[in-house]
Amino acid sequence: MAAILDRNDDLGGFRPEPDDNLIICRCEEVTKGEIRRAVHEGMRTMTEVRRFLRVGMGLCQGGTCGRIVKGIIAKEMGVKPSELSECTSRGPARPIEMRIFGNEVADDE
Repeated sequence: MAAILDRNDDLGGFRPEPDDNLIICRCEEVTKGEIRRAVHEGMRTMTEVRRFLRVGMGLCQGGTCGRIVKGIIAKEMGVKPSELSECTSRGPARPIEMRIFGNEVADDE
């Protein structure tokens, strides 16, 4: 695992591919090219790419795109997807009115 995280490994320059405009994360509208570019800019783990691009942080929490993103990162780094660590999934946060916490009823209800 330490070899994967070595930032000194030269992955070569970023070379655009014809399908780089393909949307991979529909929730956050992140493209394949954005993910590939992030890896070439130094993001070498799923967590780093996720925090940088918000990929997998939408409503589905990576349920739709997680495996695809992992495959893209692994391919760019020249490793097997199984060598990359998984991200921690969390439920999406939603705003809530303070009166709900106080168990109060609004005047208009």
